[in-house]
Amino acid sequence: MSTTPGLVIVDKAAGMTSHDVVARVRRLAGTRKVGHAGTLDPMATGVLVLGLNRATRLLGHLMLTEKGYDATILLGATTTTDDAEGEVTATADTQHLVEQDIREALKTFVGEIDQVPTAVSAIKVDGKRAYQRVRDGEEVELKARRVTIHELFVTDVRGPEVDVRVRCSSGTYIRAIARDLGAALGVGGHLTALRRTAVGRFDLAQAKTLEELGDELTLVLIADAARATFPAVDLDDEQAADVRVGRPLGLSLPGTGEHALFAPDGEFLALYEPTDTGARPVAVFVG
Repeated sequence: MSTTPGLVIVDKAAGMTSHDVVARVRRLAGTRKVGHAGTLDPMATGVLVLGLNRATRLLGHLMLTEKGYDATILLGATTTTDDAEGEVTATADTQHLVEQDIREALKTFVGEIDQVPTAVSAIKVDGKRAYQRVRDGEEVELKARRVTIHELFVTDVRGPEVDVRVRCSSGTYIRAIARDLGAALGVGGHLTALRRTAVGRFDLAQAKTLEELGDELTLVLIADAARATFPAVDLDDEQAADVRVGRPLGLSLPGTGEHALFAPDGEFLALYEPTDTGARPVAVFVG
């Protein structure tokens, strides 16, 4: 059984659930302690970040990072799931649309926006997943959520098909962008392809398919993952001893938000955040 804590960056294939990938990596790693940072739908491919052993506790913090996607939107048809796996509920002619109309409409999605999640999301409504309520024939209305779309640009237009590249905050639904673009243009729309290209600083260049992983997992060690994701602070022995037991530090952190703290020998100890008087623990990974 592997006890080394770290991340596995998988390039998920289409047709698999995120849980399918977790199950496969559990077998490869010989441990039950495997989790993932952010679900990918079966239709989607691309970067799925998995944590092993103690690194599973890092996943919740990684989920808050930016994500990148390449997507294809088909205009002129609305579906029950806002993607190609749902049933078509309405169609419309798109011959009057020109590329400039599409580009101009997409500009309105950039920045901080209020986005209504897709009805088949994993968001819980009164304790039950929204997608399960839809499958059970219930009407689901979700409240809009504030998300940030940092970049959204068109890479190709082929008639009613539009390829886009997106860089966005956690919690953004690309299917909802497809739905809302179609609505803005008055013709409906849905997602036909989705590839996640990055989760924070982990991208396709580091990702391996399950076949490429083979019998030996390629691990990003937990210390390397923390240093790549958060501002890093190297401590002296006395500070490290305090951090190991979760004591606040009278230490000025260099930025805002969570920082990764390291012992003098390079061991990753904890995530801390700044306070008025120094720094306090968010999560301690040793002890």
